[in-house]
Amino acid sequence: MGFSKDNLKGFVLALLSSGFIGASFIIKKKGLRRAAATSGVRAGYGGYSYLLEPLWWLGFITMIVGEIANFVAYAFAPAVLVTPLGALSIIVSAVLAHFILKERLHRLGVLGCVMCIAGSIIIVIHAPKEHSITSVLEIWSMATQPAFLLYVGSVVVLVFILVFHFAPQCGHTNVLVFTGICSLMGSLSVMSVKALGTALKLTFEGKNQLIYPETWFFMLVVATCVITQMNYLNKVRNSVSL
Repeated sequence: MGFSKDNLKGFVLALLSSGFIGASFIIKKKGLRRAAATSGVRAGYGGYSYLLEPLWWLGFITMIVGEIANFVAYAFAPAVLVTPLGALSIIVSAVLAHFILKERLHRLGVLGCVMCIAGSIIIVIHAPKEHSITSVLEIWSMATQPAFLLYVGSVVVLVFILVFHFAPQCGHTNVLVFTGICSLMGSLSVMSVKALGTALKLTFEGKNQLIYPETWFFMLVVATCVITQMNYLNKVRNSVSL
């Protein structure tokens, strides 16, 4: 895959995003631990005392910086380049957790990190080129294809099942429940983030995309996905490890 100037900008921004987001997980977890020790109620069980913990807010701000960098990266580079690099935040978190949180990284964890790096490299190298998008309506046309709508419907149904059936029963003992919710919502946010980032980029270039209701719809989807992921990420960090 050839690296144009825009692709290079997106690549660098995606790497910076992974660094900030990976570090934010560790900072927020330390904040969550402090809040749980103070209040006696963990976030995984409905506690929200972490909102009064400065360290948690520092991690939250760090995550916002990372997400902004990731958002801008989607505006410059294709999703097939930016999305795989997001896996590198896992590497950052794993390494920092080993040294800062004293959570030992076992052999399987090391193997998982190596596989993440290898997978990201392979996908980036063999990613197809993206054609130039001139309007958010083009992305809307792709997003409303029957196959993608079927996928969206399936994801929404699965999320509702996980949230209302499995989360109350085994969410606090099985990390895959909350992780699954975050991952499924994240799969929906990729298309919306790409659309919204492209719309803003084109708007700044003089081609106003804010006049289209599709742009605002994508913005609503992004906000919904981010809020949901943030809520359940906090539950993931406190469900089984504290």
